[in-house]
Amino acid sequence: MKKLILCLLTATVALAVMQLLKLRADEPRTFQTVEFATIRWDGRDNTYLIRPNGKVDKFKQVFEKALPRPDGIDERTYYMAIAMNALAKEGYDLAAMTQEQFVMKRPLAR
Repeated sequence: MKKLILCLLTATVALAVMQLLKLRADEPRTFQTVEFATIRWDGRDNTYLIRPNGKVDKFKQVFEKALPRPDGIDERTYYMAIAMNALAKEGYDLAAMTQEQFVMKRPLAR
């Protein structure tokens, strides 16, 4: 009888320990570790940002506050650099780019 009680007690303790270890090894609540935003070039007055939540912001006011573009500097390159630097202040890094779009990413806080 003592052996049966000892076996049941050992099995119960082993199951409890396994359950505790399983809880610590649980996956995080979300699978997403980064979020993405897209800057779309459509001329100085129509360039916009699509944020991860779907909100769209125009860069027109940001570009108007910037220093005037120096002569001989490509308009697209100059203003896209300003847009990228504005997002870099929010913690974004360049992830990919095409002719008219820059995709920026930043890690999510855990």
